[in-house]
Amino acid sequence: MIVERTLAALATAAAVIAAVSVAIVAAFFALFALVEPFVGKAGGGAVVAGAAAVLAAVIAMVAARKMEGDKRRHQQAQAANTAAGGHADIATVILSVVKDRPILSAGAAIAVGVYALRNPALISAVVRGFMDGRSKP
Repeated sequence: MIVERTLAALATAAAVIAAVSVAIVAAFFALFALVEPFVGKAGGGAVVAGAAAVLAAVIAMVAARKMEGDKRRHQQAQAANTAAGGHADIATVILSVVKDRPILSAGAAIAVGVYALRNPALISAVVRGFMDGRSKP
């Protein structure tokens, strides 16, 4: 059920992204056709490139503002947790590192994967730890 909902949400997001992409390309073609008689083909291409750059800058600013808001809320929640006398658990620390430094996290995950592939005893120990921890009916 959860997997189906996730896949449906991903399919919906992909469809929306495709529709928006087609609409943007069509708008750029219309802009080129509009300005081409006045500035020529090269000028029309420059106008379209400038419009694409402005669109990219606006999207980047919106994304940066959203990321700043998320970071601020995360810091406030962390400060409230620390002020209440609580300590951050290891899962919270790891998730905050993954959110703050995704490239570092990806590199660490690749390094752990390579190490695990070179050391099969580690994989069997981890699997055994998960399987032995469960109570048997």
